[in-house]
Amino acid sequence: AWRDESVHMRLAHALVKGITEHIEADTLEAYDNIGTALNVIEGPLMDGMNEVGDLFGSGKMFLPQVVKSARVMKKAVAVLLPYLEQEKSANNTSAGRILMATVKGDVHDIGKNIVSVVLQCNGFEIVDMGVMVPCENILKRAQEEKCDVIGLSGLITPSLDEMVHVASEMQRLDYNLPVMIGGATTSKTHTAVKIAPEYDNIVVHVNDASRAVNVATQIISKEYKIKFKTELDEEYAKKRAYFESRQQVRNLLTIEQARNNAPKIDWQNYQTYTPSFLGVREEHNYSLDKLQARIDWTPFFRAWELAGRYPAILEDEVVGAQASELFADAQTMLRKIISENWLEANAVYGFFRANSIADDIEIYANEHATELLGTSYQLRQQSATNKRTPNYCLSDFIAPKSTNINDYIGMFAVSCGSGVAEKVAEFEADHDDYSAILLKALADRLAEAYAEELHERVRQDLWGYQAEESLTNEDLIKEKYQGIRPAPGYPACPDHREKLTLWKILKPDARVDITLTESLAMNPAASVSGWYFSHPEARYFGTGKFSKDQMADYAVRRGEDVSDSERWLASNLGY
Repeated sequence: AWRDESVHMRLAHALVKGITEHIEADTLEAYDNIGTALNVIEGPLMDGMNEVGDLFGSGKMFLPQVVKSARVMKKAVAVLLPYLEQEKSANNTSAGRILMATVKGDVHDIGKNIVSVVLQCNGFEIVDMGVMVPCENILKRAQEEKCDVIGLSGLITPSLDEMVHVASEMQRLDYNLPVMIGGATTSKTHTAVKIAPEYDNIVVHVNDASRAVNVATQIISKEYKIKFKTELDEEYAKKRAYFESRQQVRNLLTIEQARNNAPKIDWQNYQTYTPSFLGVREEHNYSLDKLQARIDWTPFFRAWELAGRYPAILEDEVVGAQASELFADAQTMLRKIISENWLEANAVYGFFRANSIADDIEIYANEHATELLGTSYQLRQQSATNKRTPNYCLSDFIAPKSTNINDYIGMFAVSCGSGVAEKVAEFEADHDDYSAILLKALADRLAEAYAEELHERVRQDLWGYQAEESLTNEDLIKEKYQGIRPAPGYPACPDHREKLTLWKILKPDARVDITLTESLAMNPAASVSGWYFSHPEARYFGTGKFSKDQMADYAVRRGEDVSDSERWLASNLGY
């Protein structure tokens, strides 16, 4: 068996297979044989990691396995650290030093952490600054650590603006470092159109971990860097030209025309449903056991860059074996999360009298609607579709004030993130990125499952407008039920500031410890919030692009300068 091989072979095998059992003993044995820690790292350990890199690069190995290999590598290096200190040559052999940070106001870091691990596997040194990092801290640290590249990550739309800010600051302060951009809302187009023009050096969008190594190698290399930049500039110039040409042909209705084409809902013959209570309720430490059956696993595999739908992905010819192994690890950890109470599921939700006035929704403090709790400002689709398709706005699904009908709206915030940070810190102290990333991904899935489970209780019982509903989990994932739960910052309601209305009324920060960052990301990251609409015609949609006249109208309704509206809705502007 492999345990009978030479220590060099055993180390390589452990790295490729991700086996941690014997790593400390084997590493020390290699140190005794070879004599210097540096030569152990540069010899057997790098041989193993190079093989991992080759397998990953050629598509024979997948991300979860790479992260497991990295765990073995980190544990081996940790054993050698005291000897490295004595040899004082820990920094001789790096492929380059890369600073990684999730930008100010953003708390999401699964993608960033995965990319960091893959880069480390390929010999890069990573300076990881974590989440919510202000621009000046990033730039200062990059100088202090003499970094070769800065990597910026973000998940929510306001983070895109923050990345533009970092690039323009680097230009102003005369930095000369390439920048890598990544994260869920980032794109090649946004990078080319908005970020790259701010900075004369390389700004490159990296859409997944497998590309990161190749890009980092080229932008650090003296011989490839210039060619890379020339090709990138050409590609991004084409992206910008295409983007500009699209901007001109966009066919938008005026806001007046769009409102005239709102869906026609027959309110006079509609019976609204009165919720079982009005006001706010909270629940603490909800049963995680009840939530696990509700998990939608497809996005979990996507987080690990494994493409396919669950459960079919487990049988997939290419990724099936890896997906099955990852799924088994996830099930094992899920059992521990539940039996050892690693996480806490908490929620706050409420129902309120509400009526719409054009595109806005007034939310009242009592049944008689004598006191206003807040106004939710909504946005309307303006694309000039054919006349048969209406131009939707969320306010369409709430009875207009002029009808004198008593209607209602619900709102919620749930989180399964309480306890994540402490547990992740334990894993990271043990050089175990794999378990840290796995836990964050599972916490995200549990939070979504909680939002789904609570929505079902709302439909069947708490609001009760679908008391007779019976759906399978498959049906639930496909949203085959009446009513919707749109979230601020998503396509039907792209302005993240609508969370401020939810927070003002529900107070999730005080009640269940879900706070908002300055960019209005929810913290902890494994949190979901939104509205409840009960009308049978309520549906999800994307608002798409807005014209200047809707933005001007929206700014007046919100009582702000139009530049503020434009800043928060930058990626939705059609002009």
